[in-house]
Amino acid sequence: MQSQAVGSAADVDLPLEQRKIIRKSAAAALFCGIVLGGGYVLMPRFVTFPSDPVDRLAFALQADVFILLWIAVGGQMVARGRFRSKADNRGSAFGPPSPRIAIPVAFLQNSLEQAVMAVGAHLALATLLSGPALSLLACSVALFAVGRVTFLIGYPKGAGGRAFGMATTALPTLCAYLLAIVLIVGRVVG
Repeated sequence: MQSQAVGSAADVDLPLEQRKIIRKSAAAALFCGIVLGGGYVLMPRFVTFPSDPVDRLAFALQADVFILLWIAVGGQMVARGRFRSKADNRGSAFGPPSPRIAIPVAFLQNSLEQAVMAVGAHLALATLLSGPALSLLACSVALFAVGRVTFLIGYPKGAGGRAFGMATTALPTLCAYLLAIVLIVGRVVG
């Protein structure tokens, strides 16, 4: 993927970009709510989720293979770009990425960060949820994939362009952490 810069930071109309971020993040929040809610209601009709603690952790780890796969995708994009670019072939130790691989590098870095947070949240929830409630983990993995694709597609369009993808990736993880904290505190207090 070639970098298609939106312009310098001085060229960006910040209030306009902020409105785009808010609008697209709100759309992502609605989308995530529909997917998570719909999955919670519908998936248990078709899938039997584990209730044993070891099986729940195994389920989360197996589901998270599809999250970690995005790091491999980003790594492959960067490797392919470095292979084809004289400016980047020597590696990151010798200078910042050229415009040719700047977006793949940013995608890889962001995917790594998001994946680590998501896997941690999923493992925590797998120790706290059982049975049909594990549909939330499966839906979060699907949302992560949608988020990564839309983040990458929107990246050349600036912060507003990648906001839907970023929010679709991050919101299920944030909600997973909040739910885990509520459940942990509920167990300690209750």
